[in-house]
Amino acid sequence: MSVKSSSARRGPRPPEGLDHVFGVHALESLLERGEAPKVLWTQQGAGKRLQAVVSRAKALGASVQEQPREALDQLTQGASHQGVVAFCQPLTPESEASLMLKLRAWQADTPPLFLVLDGVTDVHNFGACLRSADAAGAHGVIVAKDKAAPLNATVRKVACGAAESVPVYQVTNLARTLAALKDAGVWITGTAGEARASVYDIDFTGPVALIMGAEAKGMRRLTREACDYLAKLPMAGQVSSLNVSVATGICLFEALRQRRLASHAPLL
Repeated sequence: MSVKSSSARRGPRPPEGLDHVFGVHALESLLERGEAPKVLWTQQGAGKRLQAVVSRAKALGASVQEQPREALDQLTQGASHQGVVAFCQPLTPESEASLMLKLRAWQADTPPLFLVLDGVTDVHNFGACLRSADAAGAHGVIVAKDKAAPLNATVRKVACGAAESVPVYQVTNLARTLAALKDAGVWITGTAGEARASVYDIDFTGPVALIMGAEAKGMRRLTREACDYLAKLPMAGQVSSLNVSVATGICLFEALRQRRLASHAPLL
């Protein structure tokens, strides 16, 4: 009786040095930006269901390989991959120096709007925050190097393309970066459940950095001390707080609403 090797049981080995992005929508987002995955794994038997998106990837130079469903399930740890996994270059966060260089250009064009995530470590929340930041027109998302979710495949999947379109700035010392932003004329608003002011009372029409704290503990002490304002979401029901990604979306779209009204742009 033959015995399968351990490598056979583990299945095919993913290409080294590449991130994997899974799901049809995530792949379509890559292709719409003209970014071709290096390698594309498609589920055996998927056939016509993936034909159109696979053809587009091939046209951009992707190497397409059919794999058994078990290989895709193992790689994505049971997440819904929809029969396709794309391997592409890893996303690299930008630096604080890059942030400060770009800030001057944004100030000349339109008041910048930044989202700051202080200690958000859940990759699903990070991806959802990036998606909201993109939809609300934020100029970038700022995170600390420590106690922050990585820019991995799950984040890219949840963000639905926003991880590639919204700049993510990774900084060594968040409090120091906030101080530099304040020196550059950016007003810092932190969210806290015990704040007296409502988020609807804050002026978001100028240069603004909006800080969302960690899922359980909120903002760290030094981050809170760097804030010009503290604001809360008014809660009319029985629950006392919202998921950080939900709260982020509400706050960012309040900023968008104010900015549209201030510029006399239509809200729709």
